[in-house]
Amino acid sequence: MIISRTPFRVSFCGGGSDLPSFYKRHGGCCLSTGIDKYMYISVHPSFDSKKTALKYSKTEIVTNLNDIDHEYYREILKAFHLQGVEITSTADVPAGTGLGSSSSFTVGVLHALYAYTGKYVSKEMLAEQACELEIEQLHKPIGKQDQYAAAYGGLNFYTFNRDGMVYVEPVLMEHEKYKSLQSNLIMFYVGGVHAAANILMEQGTNTSHGGKEQNQLRMCELAKELRNQLTRGNIDAMGELLDESWKLKRTLASGISNPMIDEYYETAMKNGALGGKLLGAGGGGFLLFYVHEQERNRLKASLCLPELPMRFDGQGSTIVYIGNKTHLCR
Repeated sequence: MIISRTPFRVSFCGGGSDLPSFYKRHGGCCLSTGIDKYMYISVHPSFDSKKTALKYSKTEIVTNLNDIDHEYYREILKAFHLQGVEITSTADVPAGTGLGSSSSFTVGVLHALYAYTGKYVSKEMLAEQACELEIEQLHKPIGKQDQYAAAYGGLNFYTFNRDGMVYVEPVLMEHEKYKSLQSNLIMFYVGGVHAAANILMEQGTNTSHGGKEQNQLRMCELAKELRNQLTRGNIDAMGELLDESWKLKRTLASGISNPMIDEYYETAMKNGALGGKLLGAGGGGFLLFYVHEQERNRLKASLCLPELPMRFDGQGSTIVYIGNKTHLCR
């Protein structure tokens, strides 16, 4: 048996500039971190070598890979020419909540299958192949940030070049500032799942011209400024720059925010938060805020929302278990 563990991510600034419609014109960048909430993928030989079993929100058992309903599993297994396995996915957080779950799943499955077949794979290759699968093969209207964040983990600045290349640069900070930054971030679950594909399709169209394009360019500048401020030890810049970035993001497409989310945000800002944002494409999921430790309880009491405790992940996708490949009914 092989088990991979792949982090979800929290994106701070620059999200949306990783969409091809934008970075092919201007180049893009963002700053994000992997967090200690994970997608786990286990791979084990099937009891019957003629059958492939897949367990996620439902269970599929097929004898022909082309009959797999789950498009991600189907295309990945066909690429590996691999059948007669049992694959199970388990996640710490539900899909559709703005933490990049689909890309964490894709990276995690790829990593587990490379290990199962006895092959080494780099983080860069995992990210590139996940992008190719999701964007090129399955035509998902998404960017490249999530796949790289899932593969690399850590607090990183990502540059999306016009030719499609992605550069990954760690954000270097003093240890105590790094710890304080984590302590000053808090996440709340507002409920619901977002229609990320629809929002991202509209955003991709909108940011290819006019004022919304200028707003996306400004969001890239904020990502660069946040990187610079964090490396200088000014962690409070996170609050101010998150706030400005969120106000710009809300203009990029309908459905990113709604009256309920706006009310939560305004309440938080009146009760100690220095800035924040809704994670992911928008519409639902998790609200992230930057707040000083002494204001944390006041903020929590004002919102009355479930908190998701989190810390940064520094490893990215890893193989956490390797067992014997026992052949059963062959």
